[in-house]
Amino acid sequence: MNILITGANGFIGKNLIAQLNNEGFFNIQKYTLDNSLEELEEFTKNCDFIYHLAGVNRPINDSEFYKGNTNFTEILISFLEKNKNYAPILVSSSIQAMNDNPYGSSKRQGEEIVFSYGERHNCEVMIYRLQNLFGKWSKPNYNSVVATFCYNISRGLPLEVNNPSSEITLSYIDDVTKEFIHALKEQPTRKIDFCVVPVEYKSTVGELAEKITQFNDNRKTLVMPSLKNQFNRDLYATYLSYLDETNFSYNLKKNSDDRGWLAEFIKSKDNGQIFISTTKPGITRGNHWHNTKVEKFLVIKGNGNIKFRNVNENKIIEYKVTGENLEVVDIPAGYTHSIQNIGDDELITLFWACEIFDQDNPDTYYLEV
Repeated sequence: MNILITGANGFIGKNLIAQLNNEGFFNIQKYTLDNSLEELEEFTKNCDFIYHLAGVNRPINDSEFYKGNTNFTEILISFLEKNKNYAPILVSSSIQAMNDNPYGSSKRQGEEIVFSYGERHNCEVMIYRLQNLFGKWSKPNYNSVVATFCYNISRGLPLEVNNPSSEITLSYIDDVTKEFIHALKEQPTRKIDFCVVPVEYKSTVGELAEKITQFNDNRKTLVMPSLKNQFNRDLYATYLSYLDETNFSYNLKKNSDDRGWLAEFIKSKDNGQIFISTTKPGITRGNHWHNTKVEKFLVIKGNGNIKFRNVNENKIIEYKVTGENLEVVDIPAGYTHSIQNIGDDELITLFWACEIFDQDNPDTYYLEV
């Protein structure tokens, strides 16, 4: 199948092409601002499906709206008709087409041109009125509030939030490309005359700024905001994509003593925290118990001996563990416990606790095993 994509270098185009390639579609003719109209005419001769993504939304003069959105669509359709190629066409329009302003009017006129083409030749047309897209590879400080927030917050730049309570409906780029590829496979999601992306999210501008700020703060506090819902996961992935390339990494605080060192890695109000430690040969850590807090120990290097004792009994339970065999050991409440390095080399252990350590309520009581 030969696929023609106009606006191939744009936000949607880049993501769509990447996913088309992932799904085995490689015969893609990419029309960008670097191509001529003569090349576009040539592309329309043998294409089997058209994604019409090209458009103008931030011109210097209003007349450019009509040139880029209306007139260019007219040219594309005229080439298809000249070549007697009545292939299905999918158009990325905008919810702004419902508004009476130069941008909305130009998009609406472009829609009408495509609808007329479909009626004249009885061919399939799919028009999506998209709104507030977000995801990787969008241009910040342009037309995506999420891209702007992610870019500025990740770089410590100021935000302009004029109305935090303003509601906004968002579509994630992966959901858009998924729907567009469904359309290619003759499975578009239709709603009367138009097609729709079936997944959308609602938020306020203030909530967006707060969530992205929390993602950014995680690199200092180690506290990860909830990722239980898909919107938060999509938003976090988007935030990370806007990190400066010189700032992908961040340092953890290493607490060192004569036993080795310990560093907290990640914390979550929903799922506790993870930390890692080293223990020198012969050294024992722990010898304490918890009323409610539970943990998991995982030795990833070296040889250790984990001991338990029910605080009401004298019987000692031992688990010898090694980094050669990844064995997770649960630490139940009510058992005092310890871990000793019984090898000749450094012991490295990964720990999980079910809650973030609270200095005012540590639920940790010293007691020798």
